[in-house]
Amino acid sequence: MANKIALITGASRGLGRSAAEHLAMRGIDVLVTYRSRRDEADAAVAAIEAAGVRGAALQLDVGDSAAFPAFVQAVREQLVRWNAPQLDFLVNNAGVGIHAPFAQTSEAQFDELVRIHFKGSFFLTQALLPLLADGGRILNVSSGLARFTVPGYAAYAAMKGAVEVLTRYQAKELGARRIRVNTLAPGAIETDFGGGVVRDNAAMNQQLATQTALGRVGLPADIGAAVAALLSDDTGWINGQRVEASGGMFL
Repeated sequence: MANKIALITGASRGLGRSAAEHLAMRGIDVLVTYRSRRDEADAAVAAIEAAGVRGAALQLDVGDSAAFPAFVQAVREQLVRWNAPQLDFLVNNAGVGIHAPFAQTSEAQFDELVRIHFKGSFFLTQALLPLLADGGRILNVSSGLARFTVPGYAAYAAMKGAVEVLTRYQAKELGARRIRVNTLAPGAIETDFGGGVVRDNAAMNQQLATQTALGRVGLPADIGAAVAALLSDDTGWINGQRVEASGGMFL
């Protein structure tokens, strides 16, 4: 039986790469996307292939919806090379972090967040629907900041809130194809996201740890494992839901 295939956006490093590696360990072939760092994408593919499955990297700027038709064609061609009919999983993970107080957030910053986090995931998913198998899964990555508030993330969190609403509509409208759609909302994680502040600022790391029931901030592997779990057959009856993976932040 052929392996299932996942496409993960923004998977050359951080949470996306951890998700790719965890899926690969479960015998799933993985297509990763990267925006500019081909070397990081190649390293991610090497890690995927080290697990004994197939991996490939495709360039994509999720903030440039005009490029989506060409990207979909590139995915189609990769599937042909793998002699695979369709994708089984889509993980909308790519994103950027912009820290700015509400009163100082510029229109340019707002528009960038819209393009990448909301418009990008909306229209990329739409464009990929013909390649997604009936009975497949879509996982949209949100943030704990859509539930709790930390000053400086109003625009970013608002985009993630929009993604969470979109998830429910996708689950409802794609249900006839048995496509399950869920949201995964990570808490504070030690990555280079947002300039690596959670990982590299010891005082912030400790402060967030004290606000987390399990007494630490998250690691990329915590989220990679959660992605793999939510895409597994064991969670097939979970649909249209927001699942937070934060260790119990701000309870």
